[in-house]
Amino acid sequence: MFDVIIAGCGPTGAMLAAELRLHDVRVLVLERETTPASFVRIVGLHIRSLELMAMRGLLERILPHGRQRPAAGFFAAIAKPVPKGLDSAYAYLLGIPQPVIVEVLEEHAIDLGAQVRRGAAVAGIEQDDEGVTVELADGERLRSRYLVGCDGGRSTVRKLLGVGFPGEPARTETLMGEMEVGAPQVEIAAKVAEISQTHRPFWLRPFGNGVYSVVVPAAGVSDRQVPPTLADFQQQLRAIAGTDFGVHSPRWLSRFGDATRLAERYRVGRVLLAGDAAHIHPPIGGQGLNLGIQDAVNLGWKLAAQVRGWAPETLLDTYQGERRPVAEDVLDNTRAQTELLSAAPGPQAVRRLLTELMDFDEVNRHLIEKITAVGIRYDFGPGPDLLGRRLRDITVKQGNLYDLLHRGRGLLLDRTERLTVGGWSDRVDEIADPSADLDVPAVLMRPDGHVAWIGDDQRDLDDHLSRWFGTPTD
Repeated sequence: MFDVIIAGCGPTGAMLAAELRLHDVRVLVLERETTPASFVRIVGLHIRSLELMAMRGLLERILPHGRQRPAAGFFAAIAKPVPKGLDSAYAYLLGIPQPVIVEVLEEHAIDLGAQVRRGAAVAGIEQDDEGVTVELADGERLRSRYLVGCDGGRSTVRKLLGVGFPGEPARTETLMGEMEVGAPQVEIAAKVAEISQTHRPFWLRPFGNGVYSVVVPAAGVSDRQVPPTLADFQQQLRAIAGTDFGVHSPRWLSRFGDATRLAERYRVGRVLLAGDAAHIHPPIGGQGLNLGIQDAVNLGWKLAAQVRGWAPETLLDTYQGERRPVAEDVLDNTRAQTELLSAAPGPQAVRRLLTELMDFDEVNRHLIEKITAVGIRYDFGPGPDLLGRRLRDITVKQGNLYDLLHRGRGLLLDRTERLTVGGWSDRVDEIADPSADLDVPAVLMRPDGHVAWIGDDQRDLDDHLSRWFGTPTD
């Protein structure tokens, strides 16, 4: 009997397993694949995901494997400089191989005590008032109190639940891959600048050592069920640019569409959905992996509270209440970006107008904060603008604020030196620091780093501790 079974050991599933283990939840992760993916795809960790890695003490393990890039040019690939005033100590993009992210997060979860079984595919689920029975493809039956589907866009768990996945099917398809290029970089840059005026998406972006990210339209490559080949890329490059730039030695090749879908519900009884199982969208802006990791951190402490028996009645429902609107916004901004990549006259006119508007720093910053998820504000009711937002990694007397969040607990940061978490000390840490870099008396932070309360009144603080962390321990 497990507390939680997670279907899928990608970034979302592995991160969720680690978050649950921070609270001693018995976790089993089931992964249908017998071995990790063999291809090396470079993905980007955005600002908010980097902050979450810092909160859990993982950033130093990840940084040596990645390459930092400026936090700019994300929205519809419109080239603009880094906006002023990005309120984060981690205001950059980290390009990193996806297998590295999965490996680090899986190792982290295992180090904390999670169990991972590969070659275990979910085939059936039944739930009752006490838990969930999970049937595997080989007939084995497992029992847990909760099940979370983190098993991708074609989620078996979502289909077994009968949860609708409405949205738009793919209209266009694109080839994407990483490979070495023989042509000089100056020649490539000039040709790409010329072609991208009339063909989008189309780019060759250098990663260093002669390796490029290559994106070309897939129109003309016939069978979408067959994985693309290097010859397909060469064919498309020659058709559009008149040259294949001498591409060779591919690291990985893939094909993606612009399907956009959102699960009607994130929870059905004791079964929940997270990551691509709950939402899919085009990879424009590189938001998918980040969105899944952020789902996991939002859900982890809430589900752990439910398992441990101290969750307020509606706490677990706030997962869907908070994260589904975020996914809706991501789907909308990827829809907008997709239109802006069209070579048709109308979308090109809008793109030119938006390019002008992004010269205003406020516009540029707003779009970057949207893509990188640092602009998210959950609705916690009336209060200062900081309420519901994540708090940056400020300096406190113990060092950095995020270093105090490694255990995945709540935190009271008190500049008044008069407040206390009292009977919630088994779930919430506290630090009194009059010199903390805050312009408010005190804040109560949730384990995901979002500010749940601001003030200086102990009774009001107690009310909010009850709201988020349940009944105090006598």
